[in-house]
Amino acid sequence: MLYEEIGTAAGVVWRFLEQNGPATASRIKKDVPLPPGMVDRAIGWLAREEKIEVDGKGRNVEFKTK
Repeated sequence: MLYEEIGTAAGVVWRFLEQNGPATASRIKKDVPLPPGMVDRAIGWLAREEKIEVDGKGRNVEFKTK
């Protein structure tokens, strides 16, 4: 089921941020072994669940764990 895949991807992205610190979506997509669209979904999931903080504007947005 897609929800399960997104939840799993969210865990991968969250662990990446926890281990590596703040990162842009571009860096996450480059360094995490997931399809780019799934990274976007995972970031959205984490943001909605308030598990990450979003800092910056425009192309300079970084994500970090809370």
